[in-house]
Amino acid sequence: MKHELLKYAVFNILHRKMRSLLTVISIMIGIMAVFALVSFGLGIQRYVNEVANESGADKLFLQGKGNGAMGDTFYISRDTLEVVKKVKGVELAVGQYIKFAKLKYKDQVKYHYIMGSDPKENDFVQESFGIDIVKGRALKSGELGKVVVGYNYLSADKVFKRPLYVGEKIYINDAPFEIVGFVSEIGNPDDDANIYLTDSGMELLYPEVKDKFSFVMAKAEDGVDPTILADYVNEKVRKHLGEEEGKETFEVQSFSDAIKTFTTIIDIINVVLVLIALVSVIVASVNIMNTMYTAVLERTKEIGVMKSIGARNSDIRDIFLIESGIIGLTGGIIGIILGYVVASTGGSIAAAAGFSSLQPIFPFSLILGCALFSLMIGMVSGIFPAIQASRQRPVEALRYE
Repeated sequence: MKHELLKYAVFNILHRKMRSLLTVISIMIGIMAVFALVSFGLGIQRYVNEVANESGADKLFLQGKGNGAMGDTFYISRDTLEVVKKVKGVELAVGQYIKFAKLKYKDQVKYHYIMGSDPKENDFVQESFGIDIVKGRALKSGELGKVVVGYNYLSADKVFKRPLYVGEKIYINDAPFEIVGFVSEIGNPDDDANIYLTDSGMELLYPEVKDKFSFVMAKAEDGVDPTILADYVNEKVRKHLGEEEGKETFEVQSFSDAIKTFTTIIDIINVVLVLIALVSVIVASVNIMNTMYTAVLERTKEIGVMKSIGARNSDIRDIFLIESGIIGLTGGIIGIILGYVVASTGGSIAAAAGFSSLQPIFPFSLILGCALFSLMIGMVSGIFPAIQASRQRPVEALRYE
């Protein structure tokens, strides 16, 4: 019997092709938007998790409050760095210089960040930034005219018109530097255009920054909770600087806390975007309901005939629920396919623009969830029209014109 109801429902949908098509399109648009947005949200979450695993949750960052690591009004002195190094539970700490500089190659001029740190801690710095050397070599202690450059310098038109190579010269604030290596891709155009110098090279280029670090990266010893350690470091630095509690000019944050903050922001953005997309799903739901109410009115006499030959109320109800469910599921499946195309295309465009971190993922749970969601939307939208149809009285239905 259910098989016959399914065939009958499909027949009625195909019999009213244009109306059914328009209703399918409405649910398709909503599911497409939801699928694409959620796939990007999941992709960003995966990227964040990968960064956390690669960089390690045992890291701490000391930087200026408010203006952050890029501020020129705040700096961390060598004395403060030594205080951090001596805090119990800190395995090592590295000061990092950072400046926005003029870069010149041939006749092209660009402006990007340059960073300088002690080459003795190259492994720790690279681990913290989630990078490694992909071409050439790392910097050595005492090197003044050498640099390691970001991943985008390997490609044409990412920073300069043509790719750079190991051994070539690049000018920083009109001073020549030889490229000795390239680091791996981070995933966004700004970070992948960074230039890395030794601390001594940075101090030669900017004598005024000597012993005035933009931020400090530290590593917790094995078995030490970095979140608790961050509070301890904060207390020690505050006392060293003689600042009042709650009015510090700096902040100490564990990597895990930074990841949580970033994840929370991303989650909020994703929820807002999905809620916006759900507006179109709600509109689609109203369209399905309207379509089914119209179908009930058009087929009132038909319902009367079915009831007069023995059809039960539940049979009539099921016919309309099946129809609305098929419409919802069909729109959902097409929406998933188009959402995949849209998200994949968007990911390719983002990667071409240098945002390789902004890539969607398509787990089976997302596909199944969107399909079931579209089916549920269809059936829920058809409940009231189906109930109305099932309550038709045979005699009155047969008289309906």
